[in-house]
Amino acid sequence: MAKGVELPDGMLQQLQQMQEQLLSAQTELAEETVTSTSGGGAVKITLTGDQRCTAIEIDSAVLQDGDVEMLQDLLMTALNQALEDSREMAAKRLGPLAGGISI
Repeated sequence: MAKGVELPDGMLQQLQQMQEQLLSAQTELAEETVTSTSGGGAVKITLTGDQRCTAIEIDSAVLQDGDVEMLQDLLMTALNQALEDSREMAAKRLGPLAGGISI
Protein backbone atom coordinates (compact mmCIF):
# COMPACT_ATOMS: atom_id res chain seq x y z
CA MET A 1 0.00 0.00 0.00
CA ALA A 2 1.19 3.52 -0.77
CA LYS A 3 1.78 5.78 2.19
CA GLY A 4 0.06 9.17 2.38
CA VAL A 5 2.14 12.29 2.03
CA GLU A 6 2.60 14.20 5.26
CA LEU A 7 2.52 17.97 5.05
CA PRO A 8 4.22 20.35 7.45
CA ASP A 9 1.78 21.91 9.94
CA GLY A 10 2.16 25.37 8.41
CA MET A 11 1.31 24.12 4.95
CA LEU A 12 -1.72 22.21 6.22
CA GLN A 13 -3.01 25.35 7.95
CA GLN A 14 -2.40 27.36 4.79
CA LEU A 15 -4.36 24.84 2.71
CA GLN A 16 -7.23 24.88 5.20
CA GLN A 17 -7.36 28.68 5.09
CA MET A 18 -7.35 28.63 1.31
CA GLN A 19 -10.16 26.10 1.31
CA GLU A 20 -12.23 28.35 3.57
CA GLN A 21 -11.49 31.37 1.37
CA LEU A 22 -12.42 29.39 -1.74
CA LEU A 23 -15.74 28.32 -0.24
CA SER A 24 -16.44 31.89 0.80
CA ALA A 25 -15.62 33.21 -2.69
CA GLN A 26 -17.84 30.57 -4.29
CA THR A 27 -20.73 31.57 -2.00
CA GLU A 28 -20.24 35.23 -2.90
CA LEU A 29 -20.15 34.41 -6.61
CA ALA A 30 -23.46 32.57 -6.34
CA GLU A 31 -25.02 35.77 -4.97
CA GLU A 32 -23.48 38.28 -7.39
CA THR A 33 -24.89 38.87 -10.86
CA VAL A 34 -23.88 40.19 -14.24
CA THR A 35 -26.33 41.46 -16.85
CA SER A 36 -25.58 41.58 -20.55
CA THR A 37 -27.68 43.05 -23.31
CA SER A 38 -27.91 42.89 -27.06
CA GLY A 39 -29.88 44.73 -29.70
CA GLY A 40 -29.52 48.02 -27.88
CA GLY A 41 -31.11 46.58 -24.75
CA ALA A 42 -33.83 44.64 -26.56
CA VAL A 43 -32.62 41.45 -24.86
CA LYS A 44 -31.16 41.28 -21.35
CA ILE A 45 -29.78 38.19 -19.67
CA THR A 46 -28.69 38.04 -16.04
CA LEU A 47 -26.41 35.32 -14.69
CA THR A 48 -24.92 34.71 -11.28
CA GLY A 49 -21.19 34.39 -10.77
CA ASP A 50 -21.62 30.61 -10.72
CA GLN A 51 -23.31 30.88 -14.14
CA ARG A 52 -26.94 30.30 -13.26
CA CYS A 53 -29.45 32.25 -15.30
CA THR A 54 -31.68 34.35 -13.06
CA ALA A 55 -33.48 36.49 -15.65
CA ILE A 56 -34.17 36.88 -19.34
CA GLU A 57 -35.92 40.02 -20.52
CA ILE A 58 -37.13 40.55 -24.08
CA ASP A 59 -38.52 43.88 -25.22
CA SER A 60 -41.97 43.25 -26.72
CA ALA A 61 -41.06 45.37 -29.76
CA VAL A 62 -38.66 42.61 -30.85
CA LEU A 63 -41.54 40.15 -30.97
CA GLN A 64 -43.73 42.38 -33.15
CA ASP A 65 -41.50 41.84 -36.18
CA GLY A 66 -41.86 38.08 -35.94
CA ASP A 67 -38.21 37.67 -36.94
CA VAL A 68 -37.36 34.51 -35.03
CA GLU A 69 -33.81 34.33 -36.37
CA MET A 70 -33.07 37.85 -35.17
CA LEU A 71 -34.43 37.04 -31.70
CA GLN A 72 -32.33 33.88 -31.58
CA ASP A 73 -29.22 35.86 -32.53
CA LEU A 74 -29.96 38.51 -29.90
CA LEU A 75 -30.45 35.85 -27.22
CA MET A 76 -27.28 34.02 -28.20
CA THR A 77 -25.24 37.24 -28.23
CA ALA A 78 -26.51 38.36 -24.82
CA LEU A 79 -26.04 34.89 -23.31
CA ASN A 80 -22.49 34.50 -24.61
CA GLN A 81 -21.56 37.94 -23.28
CA ALA A 82 -23.15 37.18 -19.90
CA LEU A 83 -21.20 33.90 -19.70
CA GLU A 84 -17.96 35.69 -20.52
CA ASP A 85 -18.67 38.40 -17.92
CA SER A 86 -19.53 35.76 -15.33
CA ARG A 87 -16.30 33.85 -16.00
CA GLU A 88 -14.28 37.07 -15.72
CA MET A 89 -15.93 37.86 -12.39
CA ALA A 90 -15.14 34.35 -11.12
CA ALA A 91 -11.53 34.61 -12.30
CA LYS A 92 -11.09 37.91 -10.43
CA ARG A 93 -12.48 36.38 -7.23
CA LEU A 94 -10.78 33.00 -7.42
CA GLY A 95 -7.52 33.92 -9.14
CA PRO A 96 -5.81 35.45 -6.09
CA LEU A 97 -6.59 32.30 -4.10
CA ALA A 98 -4.74 30.09 -6.56
CA GLY A 99 -1.73 32.40 -6.41
CA GLY A 100 -1.51 32.07 -2.63
CA ILE A 101 0.03 28.59 -2.58
CA SER A 102 3.63 28.51 -1.45
CA ILE A 103 5.54 25.28 -1.16
